[in-house]
Amino acid sequence: MIVRRGTPSLLESFNFALEGIIHVLRTQRNMRIHFAAAAAVLVAAVAIGVSRIELIALLLAIAFVLIAEMINTAIEGAVDVSTTSFDPNAKLAKDIAAGSVLIATVNAIAIGYLVFSRAVEERSSRLLTRLADAPARLTLIALVLTIIIVITTKAMTHRGTPLRGGLPSGHAALAFAGWMAITLFIEEQRFFASSLTFGLALLVAQTRVESGIHSALEVTYGGLLGALTTLVLYQFLA
Repeated sequence: MIVRRGTPSLLESFNFALEGIIHVLRTQRNMRIHFAAAAAVLVAAVAIGVSRIELIALLLAIAFVLIAEMINTAIEGAVDVSTTSFDPNAKLAKDIAAGSVLIATVNAIAIGYLVFSRAVEERSSRLLTRLADAPARLTLIALVLTIIIVITTKAMTHRGTPLRGGLPSGHAALAFAGWMAITLFIEEQRFFASSLTFGLALLVAQTRVESGIHSALEVTYGGLLGALTTLVLYQFLA
């Protein structure tokens, strides 16, 4: 006997939609990253006091990314159900859906940069100008000191080798030490240079985790170690 189900009520439709969002959050790592980034961006927007039009732009960019990620997940699920063997068209459909997420993410990053760049640059210009007066040799000293601290820490924890594995990640430490040094040393287009080198440092950290050489904790510790060592050195010796 077939039981026919009528049209769901408005409350049921709303509940189904929430279940879909929760499912994507539970099963998709990228969606969790997008949600965390969205929360951080909104908190930062409130903290620096963005204008109404800037807040609208941020909300639209965030919604665009989340919607694209959910559509991508839905397409992947539908393709997986429809075929059990490799199909070039199925792969193409997944690639196109993933490409839409990439476009949305790049657009959101561009909007975020345009909104936050002026505010961050104005608020940090005084401190960075004072610290940037330090001589260039401090950068070299900071990098050498970071290497020494990394090797010493690995020797004390007996984990990994000087160039591979263990706590902390030496590559991440040097990458973020370089980012901090460039941020403090460069005067022209400082925010742009800092943003670019910060992104490169993040890529270095990601490759160490993705390759299985370091854990996320080891990379985070290394990044903080490198950045803080450089900052403290400039602060006290500048």
